[in-house]
Amino acid sequence: MSKPLTTAGEGFHPHLPDTREESAAPLRSRLHHIRADSLDGDTAQTGGMRRFAAVSGRAVGSEKLWMGQTHVAPSTSSSDHHHGESETAIYVVEGHPEFVFLDGSGEEPEEVRLRTAPGDYIFVPPFVPHREENPDPAEEAVVVIARSTQEAVVVNLPGLYALPAPEA
Repeated sequence: MSKPLTTAGEGFHPHLPDTREESAAPLRSRLHHIRADSLDGDTAQTGGMRRFAAVSGRAVGSEKLWMGQTHVAPSTSSSDHHHGESETAIYVVEGHPEFVFLDGSGEEPEEVRLRTAPGDYIFVPPFVPHREENPDPAEEAVVVIARSTQEAVVVNLPGLYALPAPEA
């Protein structure tokens, strides 16, 4: 009987090189473990917050998904922005961040503020201008973000505006 290529407890494919210099093919043929202390801060940024990539095209070869963390310092507001064609799902880990957008479904655009708590989720459709705020004077807000594009698309804006309601 031949010696097995893996040993229980040693990982998924320990016989494969574990470097970031791999080509795209090996990146897409194995599982990836992204440790909390190895998140990548070299991502698109918005004033008032810091984004850290965990799963991206560059890090693991993903083609349709980006996932990472965003940290918003106490008493801080992000710049107004949107995420282009990306759908964005947000899971609140720590703090009580607020998500602000303009609702254009009425006669006049109205500011809407979604107040969240740990365990809550937010969905941000493509191109919807918004901002994140952390009104807490002492506690940082931390959220996990998943996007439908492989990288963190961020389009910073001079202000919020309401998207026109879709035609029925």
